[in-house]
This record gives sequence, C-alpha cells and structure tokens, in this order.
Amino acid sequence: MLLIRSTLLALAGTTIIGGGLPTSAPRAVGMSASRLAKVDHVIERGITAGGYPGAAVVVGRKGFSVWEKGFGRLSWSSSSAPVVAERSIYDLASLTKVVGTTTAAMILFDEGKLKLDDPVSRYIPGFCGGNKELVTVRMLLEHRSGLPAGRDLWRVAHSPDEARAAAIATPLEYYPDRGYIYSDLGADMLGFVVEAASGETLDAFLNRKVFQPLGMDDTGFKPSASLVDRIAPTEVTPPRGYPLRGEVHDENAYALGGVAGHAGLFSTVADLSIFAQMMLNGGSYNGTRIVADSTVALFTKRAAGTRALGWDTCSGSFGCGKYMSHTAYGHTGFTGTSIWIDPDRDMFVVLLTNRVHAAKARRPAKVISDIRSDLADAAALAVTDFGDGEMDMPSSFRADRAVGWNKPEHKARRGKHAKSSRSAKGSKSKSGKATAKKASASKSSSKKKVVAKKISAKKHKK
Repeated sequence: MLLIRSTLLALAGTTIIGGGLPTSAPRAVGMSASRLAKVDHVIERGITAGGYPGAAVVVGRKGFSVWEKGFGRLSWSSSSAPVVAERSIYDLASLTKVVGTTTAAMILFDEGKLKLDDPVSRYIPGFCGGNKELVTVRMLLEHRSGLPAGRDLWRVAHSPDEARAAAIATPLEYYPDRGYIYSDLGADMLGFVVEAASGETLDAFLNRKVFQPLGMDDTGFKPSASLVDRIAPTEVTPPRGYPLRGEVHDENAYALGGVAGHAGLFSTVADLSIFAQMMLNGGSYNGTRIVADSTVALFTKRAAGTRALGWDTCSGSFGCGKYMSHTAYGHTGFTGTSIWIDPDRDMFVVLLTNRVHAAKARRPAKVISDIRSDLADAAALAVTDFGDGEMDMPSSFRADRAVGWNKPEHKARRGKHAKSSRSAKGSKSKSGKATAKKASASKSSSKKKVVAKKISAKKHKK
C-alpha cells in the first residue's frame, strides 16, 4: 500500500521523506517558491541577532509539506549538531495546551465522557470552595475560570502528588466567567479533568488516542534518554541547578512529574505537520479519525475575546502576523514555539526554536515575537491562488527592521519636556492601574483583558 501511494505521489510531482507529510513543490499547491524564500531570510535574521541558536520550520498546504527546513544548530556551540527538521526534537512548552490537553478534551467530548458546561468539581471533587463550584470545563478552555495565571508549585511541593494538590487548592482570583486571565493552572486543571474522565494518565491517553494512531513517533512527554542527542537544550541555569536537555523547561510541569496540562510535550516539526493536517482535514488523517469534524469546528471557533476553546485565534498579534484569514487559529509556547493553522488557505505554519537557551540578543522575547509574525506573513504572502491572487509584498519585514531587538527603541535625547511627559504618563498609568484593581470583575472583563504574569516573572507563554 505504501509503495502504491509513493508511486502515485511521485507521478504527481511529490515525494515522501522520513516522517511527516508527503512533500510537494510550492507551485504544485499554489505557492511561490521565491516568496517562501523569505522564510529562510527571516529565520536566519533571528539567529544572526542572537535570538536563538537554531530553528525548525514547516509550511504546509493542501495536504503537503511545502517548505520544511532546519536552520542553525541545536545550541550555540560550533560542535553542536545542526537542526534537522524531521529529526530535531524541541520542548513545545504551551503548545502542549492545544496539541495535547485540548485535543484530549475534544476526544472525550466526542465520546460523551466530557461535557463543556459540567462543573469541574464533577470530575475533581476536591475543587471546591470560594466559588469553584461555578467553574465549568468550558471556562477552563476559555481561560475565564477565575484561576490566576499560575502559582509556583515547584516552591511548595516535594512530589507530583503535592504539586497536584496545591494546584487544586489554589483559590480563584476573580468570579468565574467575569474576566480573563491566561492561566497555566486552568490548563493543568483541564489535564486533571481529562485523567478523571478517561481513567488514564494524560500522557498514556494521548499516546493511545492521538500520537500512535497518527504515527507521531517523536511526540510525547518525558522523552527517552536515548533521544537526548536529537533534543535541543533549553535553559542553562534554571532553578533546578543544572542545564536542561530532554527535561521539561517549565518548573511547574517538572514539579507535576513532567506531565502537565500546560507544558511537557516534546516534538518535531515533521510530527506537528501531521497534527496540523489532521486539524485541517476536520479531525482525520490518512484514513484515521481522531476527532469529529463538528468538534474541530466548535473548538476552533472564536468564543470569548480572541480565544476559542483551548486554542487562540488570529487577531493580528501573538505570532499569526497580519495576513492570515479571520478563521485562522493557533498557539505559542514560551520556549520559542508556535503553530498557526489557516483553514481558508488550507495552510499551516509551525516554528520550533529554543530561544530560552542562553540567548545572545538583548531582548530575545521581542526577537521571537517578530519572527513568529514574519514567518506567518511570509507563508500567507506566498499563496498565489487565494482570493484575488498574490498580495503585494511589504518593502521590509519586522526582522529587517529589528526594532528593539538589540538596540534601544528610542535613540532621541529626552529633554525636560519629555521627562515631564513621561512622569505624567507614569502617574496616569499608576492611577489607571489602581482604578482597574478597584473595579469589579464584571466591569473589567467588559473593558479589557487582564494581561497576567505567568508562573514566574520570566515565564509568560504568550
């Protein structure tokens, strides 16, 4: 069967290499190779600027991998192995929330074992008190549960069981469904719900229901020590006291045993291309159905602000650029990862980096933010058969301007007037914050999102 499929693909001008999707020449799927070359330019600019030592990228369209490449090396060392797109493994960070936990919730929803408007306490009886009985599964998925952004579980827990208990006991920060805080703890609670509803650990459930059926052999939690040479290292001086490689970067995920609803998955762009194509296909791939097409539509449709259920949607920020369609959805991860899927263009873009590995850039977070957006823009602009055809290329990309990467954004001298103006703005800002704190949760949710700190000051996944 594989031989027949390979022959047919070869006749169609496509090939199969290693894992992942079959490959195709850009022109065969309505894309411009010369425009896709901007992807290389953008990614290499990020490396040169010191944002990350290497990266793996895949752009897919119409069922094929069109632009799958590795750039740079796994670490900054000249002796480090080069990044190989189909083999190099990266810590996905918060992509775990969608590739893992949300997908598990979708499957259980299909099976009738999980209902979106059920209270979380139905699955986790200990999640009670302080209005927690009002929190539903849907609220966890929309980040509107009232749970805070995070809590330093790793500081208070001495075992995964203690970390779990501390997460469940965490009090709400606001009344459920009357605000928004992007919450790792909410994703962890969803992971606990999945385990209760399925009767399996999160990693075992995902391996059995998603990764094995799709042939995503390099995707999972707690990778084997035998894979370490293929894994990109992350932080050099973490609180654990030793350089991290093949061990989850997120301290709370580590405290929870390396398997958590918010972080812990490792993968390759080749494996993630299969996952993205499964989503574009409405929940199936190569004859294997993972999720119902109606469930994919439900969970990826904007529901609250920019959020869908588990997923984020494209709003011109957070890495999707400015050209993807209004139906596009995706997510980002703190380690320097992102996945964006555009159903209207039948296209996806995946980026994996380890920007937390001893970045040399002055502001690596700004570098990766711009690179994500540029990558999405370059892919969307390369499509030649969508809408009215090719769009005009910009005169430059964010990576060309590199604003705020290594130099101060404002070089002009500030006189007395500027200082006075800055002081006035600071006063207004403080006053505004004070007013916002006093406002009710209902009022604040209608005015603006709460941009919350993550588990530690430096770990904001968005």
